[in-house]
Amino acid sequence: MDHTITIKLFEHCRLIVGMVISLAVARLLNGLARFVQHPKKVKVYPTHIGWVFAILLMLLHFWWWEFKLINVTQWTFEAYTLVVLYAVVFLLLSSLLFPDQMDEYSGFEDYFVSRRKWFFGIFALSFVIDLADTALKGMTYFHSLGIEYPIRNAVYISFCIAAMFVKNKYFQIGFVLLSLIYQLSYIFRLYHTQ
Repeated sequence: MDHTITIKLFEHCRLIVGMVISLAVARLLNGLARFVQHPKKVKVYPTHIGWVFAILLMLLHFWWWEFKLINVTQWTFEAYTLVVLYAVVFLLLSSLLFPDQMDEYSGFEDYFVSRRKWFFGIFALSFVIDLADTALKGMTYFHSLGIEYPIRNAVYISFCIAAMFVKNKYFQIGFVLLSLIYQLSYIFRLYHTQ
């Protein structure tokens, strides 16, 4: 395929993915604004707010990470669909963190606990798609990330599956705190040591 066409396909894909990611970021930021707009009406639940910041950080990392798609030399509809699906998963996670209505719930704790299977199921799916997305950038790139990368994804998937069924507040808050710390560490090591 002509290099100019490949670049145009990448730009087209980047545009669509950017729109979906923008919707996800806007959803999270608008949701966070609720806590400032209505501090007496909307009570913060630490686990929920932790995942809001974790997903926001992952969205920012995802958008940066996707620049490596410029190295894809052969774009197919399947590859395009995979990348768009990956972005859609983050939009779904953002929508689950801040639903349109919460009338049937007593607050974010009640809501998050009742929707945790959906949230963590979709979150686990994001790490499966991430493996495929990274392979799409080329196996040389995949292997350049080292053994930590597939182990990271396997651990996240395992913790997500556990979080779907474990109601324990300490496990839930521990998972989100470890996720935030690890993600910050991973981003720093990935981009500042090369």
